[in-house]
Amino acid sequence: MITEVKNYLLSRGIKPSVQRIAIMEYLMTHRTHPTADTIYWDLSPKMPTLSKTTVYNTLKLFSEQGAVLSLDIDEKNTHYDGDTSVHAHFRCKRCGVIYDLPIEGVNMVDPMLLEGFVVTEMNAYYKGFCDKCVSEAELKNTPSRVN
Repeated sequence: MITEVKNYLLSRGIKPSVQRIAIMEYLMTHRTHPTADTIYWDLSPKMPTLSKTTVYNTLKLFSEQGAVLSLDIDEKNTHYDGDTSVHAHFRCKRCGVIYDLPIEGVNMVDPMLLEGFVVTEMNAYYKGFCDKCVSEAELKNTPSRVN
């Protein structure tokens, strides 16, 4: 896996370091759309020299180089997705879980039709209630919100 991660980073113009490899490997193996803090807290026991600043700076670099997706679907936190393929995201307003959604069949504007514009990013975010939360009797009576 480490060789795969190194090659992936190099293909994105990112110089691999121990910290960068660990963070990218985490994102490739944890498809949970974690925040920078989650990544830090999960990796720091194994990497005591890892700092939050390193995690934040690394994720910024990864996002700028297109190695990860930076998701602003949550008003309070930025989440990160190691899957850079074209797909949408759904965030449950009750439990806060973010799910990947296939995007086939979704009617989005073709960037080629935007004459004079240069599209560098497209996001499709959906918000609502996941099937687990909808099935809870509590939600049926009084919906609560996670903003």
